[in-house]
Amino acid sequence: MKLFLAPFQFAARHGRWLLVLGLVAGVALPGLAAFMERQLPFAVALLLFFSALRVGPRQAVGAARDLGHSLYFVVILQVVCPLMFVGVLIATGWQSPLAFGLALMLTASPISGSPSLTILLGKDGAPALRLLIAGTALLPLTSIPVFWLLPDLIGGEGIFGATLRLLALIGIAAGLAFLIRGTAMKDPGPAGLGAIEGMAALTLAVMVVGLMSAIRPAITENPSGLVINLIAAFAANFGLQAATYLILKRPLPRQSAGLAVSAGNRNIALFLAALPAGVMEPLLLFIGCYQVPMFLTPMLLRRFYR
Repeated sequence: MKLFLAPFQFAARHGRWLLVLGLVAGVALPGLAAFMERQLPFAVALLLFFSALRVGPRQAVGAARDLGHSLYFVVILQVVCPLMFVGVLIATGWQSPLAFGLALMLTASPISGSPSLTILLGKDGAPALRLLIAGTALLPLTSIPVFWLLPDLIGGEGIFGATLRLLALIGIAAGLAFLIRGTAMKDPGPAGLGAIEGMAALTLAVMVVGLMSAIRPAITENPSGLVINLIAAFAANFGLQAATYLILKRPLPRQSAGLAVSAGNRNIALFLAALPAGVMEPLLLFIGCYQVPMFLTPMLLRRFYR
């Protein structure tokens, strides 16, 4: 068993470099990136499963007790912020893949790795974990206003269909993971949890390769579009983190870092498994660019959070 778990534990210890390797491989190997792009819906569901498996039902229930506290931040981040941005889009008439990508990013819940990113920054990961669970659980509800105001985001499926697919994806992946943790893996121990983290890291690295599929062609065919999307991705991600941290660091000094990391790093890829491929394909360039600041957060923002 130790021999079986060892590679995954190694992947968990070196998860940051696996993500960097995924970024490089996705750009350097366009054939592999194109193949991985077709596997993205499955990879998204698998990552959600591993995240829930790592958390376990007991910790999830414990986080649910703090739902009232986390609910306020979920509403601000996943309802108020995207609706303000959608208001700007409607007022200005701005309609483009970048505009829709930014709207979808603001609608998304925090990424499953937000607690880990917070810990890598030397801060308490518990607030990020609570927000992750609450935000993911409530995503089918919090996304409804944006879907209603921007019907192009759901490709004519209708609000009910898009919401139902999100609910099914989250419910099945998390439900199966909690069932396994409650029966076959009641006490996985540090070694087992490390192996689960490694499986999640490997899945995330595979996802990164697929998400880079739109970047390599853009380097030669649309370099200006690539630069614009990269600038927008860094501004949105780091801007949300900086604003949240600066606002909350005095009233909530122990929670501010975790909430800020969660605010900037959103699981936009979750929609790849819930919305039509024809809708998501034009957004892949922005989604790919958005992975760059996300996975560079521990390296570039460590001094800021200090």
